[in-house]
Amino acid sequence: MTESRWTSGATSSVKIGRERSERYWTLFEALRSELGYADYLGALQRYRVECPYDSKVLTVSTYLINYPFANRLFPNSLDVIEKCKQWGPTVILSDGDVVFQPRKVERSGLSEEVDENILIYIHKEQELADVERRYPARHYVLVDDKIRILTAIKKVWGGRVTTVFPRQGHYAHDTQEVARYPPADISVDRIGDLLNYDLSVFQRASQ
Repeated sequence: MTESRWTSGATSSVKIGRERSERYWTLFEALRSELGYADYLGALQRYRVECPYDSKVLTVSTYLINYPFANRLFPNSLDVIEKCKQWGPTVILSDGDVVFQPRKVERSGLSEEVDENILIYIHKEQELADVERRYPARHYVLVDDKIRILTAIKKVWGGRVTTVFPRQGHYAHDTQEVARYPPADISVDRIGDLLNYDLSVFQRASQ
């Protein structure tokens, strides 16, 4: 999924004015740096504290809650999940807040697609023991657009995990951040490219 920026008059965005939009995203980025994950509702709460009489806050909250996440999935992402399910349990491993993140997963259709196998933590790379307890396996394949997360999990699981880095989305396009870490076991231009891979490729790539 991709982030949608809200600006005055932009297509498929809520009209709140450029000044409000810029202030919200400033708060959003500050909170993301503080927490380590995106907290859209938390940033909106901070905006509300700063501007308690701004009625546009209610417009944004409605926009967020009803956001059409299913229309924002990357092409072929559901097909990739279907293919992976042939090889074993497929799990959404995510991090984020306790309200909006689960709603994103549900409204995008991903929850149903993975048969409700969903794990959402504050910092998922720190919760691998719980992941193993809930979904034990001899080998894991982890797909993530955050190279920092892939690197952290690779350090813990080593050869037991194949890390896959799709170069799509906000995090994957942060070239400075990506350059700070070693490459993943597998990198693809887009998530749909994984339809061309079979299980043996993933198994060999981690060795």
